[in-house]
Parts: sequence; C-alpha cells; structure tokens
Amino acid sequence: MSFTYHRDALSNGLRVVTVETPHLHTALLAVYVRAGSRHETPANNGVSHFLEHLFFRGSEGWPDTVRMNSAVEEVGGNLNGVTTRDHGYYYTPLHPAHLDVGMAILGDMLTRPRLTDMEVERSIILEEMLDEVDEKGRDIDIDNLSKRALFPEHSLAFKIAGTRESVSRLTHAQVLEHFARHYVTGNLVVTAAGRVQREQVLELVHRHFSGLPQGPASQDVPPPPTPRGPRLHVVTHDEAQTEFRLSFRTVPEHHPDWPALQLLRRFLDDGLSSRLPFEIVEKRGLAYSVHASLEAFHDAGIFEIEAASAPERASLVVAETFRVLGELATQCVTEEELTRAKRRHRMLLEFSQDSPGELSGWFGGTELFRAPESFGQRADWVDAASAEQVRAVARRYFARDNLTVVAVGQRKGIKALEKVVDAAEALPSAR
Repeated sequence: MSFTYHRDALSNGLRVVTVETPHLHTALLAVYVRAGSRHETPANNGVSHFLEHLFFRGSEGWPDTVRMNSAVEEVGGNLNGVTTRDHGYYYTPLHPAHLDVGMAILGDMLTRPRLTDMEVERSIILEEMLDEVDEKGRDIDIDNLSKRALFPEHSLAFKIAGTRESVSRLTHAQVLEHFARHYVTGNLVVTAAGRVQREQVLELVHRHFSGLPQGPASQDVPPPPTPRGPRLHVVTHDEAQTEFRLSFRTVPEHHPDWPALQLLRRFLDDGLSSRLPFEIVEKRGLAYSVHASLEAFHDAGIFEIEAASAPERASLVVAETFRVLGELATQCVTEEELTRAKRRHRMLLEFSQDSPGELSGWFGGTELFRAPESFGQRADWVDAASAEQVRAVARRYFARDNLTVVAVGQRKGIKALEKVVDAAEALPSAR
C-alpha cells in the first residue's frame, strides 16, 4: 500500500486522521465540521456559509488577514473553505516542512475567530447569491430547485447560502450561537495527508486545537420519502437552452446497493463510449453534453442525470434518457461492459491515492459520519457485484414512481416535456 492511515482521538474527543504518503512532495491540512445548511432553520438559513466567510476575517492571533494569508502562501499554501448541505471544511495545501504554520493558522481561525465585519460579508454573500436567481429574484439554480423538490419540508431542501431574506436578517448573536453549538470537539475532524508523520500531526493538533470546547456531534433529522413520481417542476426562464435534471432517490454509501449504483453511473457516464454520451450526444446530436452523478448523505442518496439542450429538444433528450435507463433495468449488461466498468473504478481509486486532497476527503470527510472503509474494500465490493445484481438495482431505483424532474428554460417545448415525463414509458414501475 502506498500510504499508511491512522485514526486517533484526543482526550477531549477531537478526532484526528493522518494519512502518511512519504513518497509525495506535498501535504494538505483539512478540518471537517458537521455543520451545513441541513443543521439550520428557516430563521437562520445561511448561517453556516456566513460563518465560513467570517472565519477568513481574522482570528485573535491573526487579526490582520493579509498577514494571515501571506503566512500560509509563503509555505506553499492557499487558505480556503467550503460549505455544503451536511458539512463544511477548511483546508490548505502546503510544503511538508511547514506543517506547523498551516496548523497554527487553521487552529486559531476555528477556535478563536474574531467574527467581525458582518456587514461587509453580508454584502459579499448577497452579491454571490445573484448567480442563483433571475432578474425577478426567482431561484433558477438547478441544484437548489432539485433538492427542494426531493426533500420538501426538510432542511436538506435549504439553500446552502440561505435566501436573500434570511441572510439579510441574520444577527451577530445567531452567528455566535451557531459557532458555539457546532464548532466543538465531537463535531470536528482534523486531517493531515501527504508527506506527514502521525506523531507530529498529533502534537500540532493538541497544541493548536486545545481551545476547542468539548461537545457532541450534530444530530440530523432523517429526510422523509420523496413524494411519489413521476413529477416535473418547471421554472420558465428566457435562456437559449433548457436545463434539466432527472433525480432518483437512492441510498447512502454504506448500503449494500451502493456498489451496483456506482457501476450504473459508469455505464451511463464514464467517457464518450458510455451509454448516455454515446446515445444522446455522439449518435443523435440532441445535446452538447449529458452527465450522470451520485450524491450521498449519511442517511440518503440521489442518482442525478443532468443536461441542457435547445428547448424544442428537451423532451427528446429526456425520452432517450428514459430509454437508456429502461434498458439497464430490464437487460443485464454484458460481461465485457461490466468488466470494463469495474476495471475503470479500481484504476481511478488507485489514481486518487496520489492526491492528498482525495485521501483527506476519503478518510477525514467520511470520519465525520462513520468509520471509512479502505480503497481496497470499496474496490472489492464493486468487483463482487454481478450483472444480475446491477440490473435489479437499476430496476429498484430507476422507477417512474421514483422520478423527479426539474427544468429551467423557455416555455417552448415544456408541453412536450410534460407529456414525456408524465408517461415515463420506458421506466419500470415500482413493485
């Protein structure tokens, strides 16, 4: 194995993940926190993302943000942060000889933030949110619309950045309360990957995260079942193309059906020779591109297919997608196609072992929710899936009853799209 993986916990409950890859010439530090938009309410929606912005306004030890960033940049780093629906993370690559600099700054940012300049950051976030709305203020972001349709009345439907109304009303007290509740030892994982050593990492984490208060992991309310399909939600928007996403509720990564779902994703979208790009783009020229992906939360999963086309072709693209999905649900793939997908899956897992970022996300990010499996275990699970198992899983999830479609585009072609989605002829019905 090209790396050595360690899981540790300090006496205060803070988890530390170290992935030693001594053959690499780089390192990456990342701190994962189980705090995202699903941990919010309508009254404070957007506070996790707002807090992410405020961390970069400086800390007690680094009140000058220019000095804070230049100190990291001088050792090969670049401070960054990301907020998602179920977690956030803060990270920097850096030279392995200067691990102490990155850990000192990340530790101070996340344990002693100043949390100042709220009005400046509020203005920046409101500008950032303009990308997701049209000139009337309506949400036209396909991911926001899709999550709202899949998880109505649940916090997974909340926008990550919040709404214009919720962000405008956020108070300093709400930010402080969110920080105090979620940035605690049981809710964070500190990760180091690359040319690092476990003993040094543990010593640095102990030194620079000792101020983190003790507390438990965030608790999540499981999402209810998605309303029965097929369903179509349309937002009319005057653009040259109609953008659409087909979504099917599935399962989390640790579910026995996940390996087959990963193979299905590869059959559908894993290069120009795979089924959707070949049938829709190369063979019929109905769209410029089409993509399939899997999104997983610890208690739910989604299989998504996304494309954009001329408005009058949207119904043709969706109908062809249904046909391709229906074939996978009714016919077993050939052994040649199955072997190719498994080989590709194993190869790409091997490639990721040369990336500190991939290693950090795999082991550190997963640690927030459960103990991660190894790359070899994941590859073996996928290799064990049979063609019949894959067909059965396709039939289980690619069912018309499990279908949610969201489209954003001109009125032209919408009637035809409604007819195709309502019929969903090629898809099986749930049993």
